[in-house]
Amino acid sequence: MPVKNRFAELHDEITAWRRDLHQHPEILFETHRTSALVAEKLQEFGCDEVVTGIGRTGVVGVIKGRESASGKVIGLRADMDALPIHEATGVPHASKTDGAMHACGHDGHTAMLLGAARYLSETRNFDGTVVVIFQPAEEGGGGGKEMCDDDLMGRWGIQEVYGMHNWPGRPVGSFAIREGAFFAATDQFDIHLTGKGGHAAKPQETVDTTVMASQLVLAMQTIASRNADPVDQVVVSVTAFETSSKAFNVIPQRVHLRGTVRTMSREMRDLAERRIKELAAGITTAFGGTAEVLYHRGYPVMANHPEQTEFARDVARAVSGDCDEAPLVMGGEDFAFMLEERPGAYILVGNGDTAAVHHPEYDFSDEAIPAGCSWWAEVVERRMPLAG
Repeated sequence: MPVKNRFAELHDEITAWRRDLHQHPEILFETHRTSALVAEKLQEFGCDEVVTGIGRTGVVGVIKGRESASGKVIGLRADMDALPIHEATGVPHASKTDGAMHACGHDGHTAMLLGAARYLSETRNFDGTVVVIFQPAEEGGGGGKEMCDDDLMGRWGIQEVYGMHNWPGRPVGSFAIREGAFFAATDQFDIHLTGKGGHAAKPQETVDTTVMASQLVLAMQTIASRNADPVDQVVVSVTAFETSSKAFNVIPQRVHLRGTVRTMSREMRDLAERRIKELAAGITTAFGGTAEVLYHRGYPVMANHPEQTEFARDVARAVSGDCDEAPLVMGGEDFAFMLEERPGAYILVGNGDTAAVHHPEYDFSDEAIPAGCSWWAEVVERRMPLAG
């Protein structure tokens, strides 16, 4: 089954939705215009139920099949939020909001799921119920958790859930997926080091926080090189080094380090947190200073479930002819919260030779729309087929 003909017919209309969303990006939970547009479209399509305000600004649409004997309920999820980035694409549909852009393709994800919702509302060629989920705040806000905390899965009786993300560097419309751990857990740390400030010409009278902090930055890299099993993935990155003094001749009293930890297992996540705290305490004690470590656990590891992964792979092969093994991704994805509550799978669809996501020159490829919409629709029709 190649791309469905209906999506070829709808391609221009779905593209227009996508480009409108691109021109009006909204960040985190502030997806008010986007959510209103999504809800309006779902109502126009004739969804049996449209609910707003799930997970603050999330939208849910319910589509019932021609039959309901199976009792199956499948959730399909797309993210809606943009990023705080100044767009540099130069395209006619570029962002009209200064300092915000759809640099990760969530405009494309939303448009593709809207296209699938329209088709499924028209045809209802399935036995069961589809719940289309439009989520805010994937980019660091934990919108997926907020929707789950609002009883997304229980309220609509969702039994399985599926997600999709575009992927630059893959041929347009091609697919890739992997079973098990796929996207990394994303944690953050703040380390406040305190020493004794003083004149830079008299270091012997100080407890130098810049030296302590420098030693700690280097020591934290040994978590990957000397504490972790070489086959277990971990990335520790210090992304900010801020001192309490900006003068060239002052040794600062305090230094603030900030960064992120990415891991692919619960055991490695625990190890990384423990070692950061141990290294900070040990190094500052050796220098005569003190450290306060604030460690925040963010998104958990996003892990695909075996049965649903193989099914999603089969659907992708039916749509595009093949489905590759996806690489491990050290970026985070808050679809992880939904996969912790229900079995499901997350797949990548090719975006072509474009700039990487989160880059100011990135743009979603509208040529991927028919394949993405077809995958959504085929997941429903194959997982909940009509009898006979």
